[in-house]
Amino acid sequence: MAVFFIVNIEIPDKNERDAYDEYIAKVKPIVESYGGVYIVRSETISLFAGNKAPDRIIIIQFETRELLDRCFSSEEYTKVKDLRESTVKTSAFIVE
Repeated sequence: MAVFFIVNIEIPDKNERDAYDEYIAKVKPIVESYGGVYIVRSETISLFAGNKAPDRIIIIQFETRELLDRCFSSEEYTKVKDLRESTVKTSAFIVE
């Protein structure tokens, strides 16, 4: 059964995002090497309900939860995740 990884990103300083842009470039091939397929990867967001839209939304589909877990606990991912953690605020959800 497919599993979805959904990430809401808040970019506190849109003028200082070099490290986050580097993360974006580096993480895509890692995710894809574990079978992840990007469904949405966008900063073009219109608020439909609620108080505030995120600055960026990512939705990634994996074939299994095991592949998702292996991806985000991998050595390759561990090497790049600080580029994200040090620059943006993240809320991530796994939907099965």
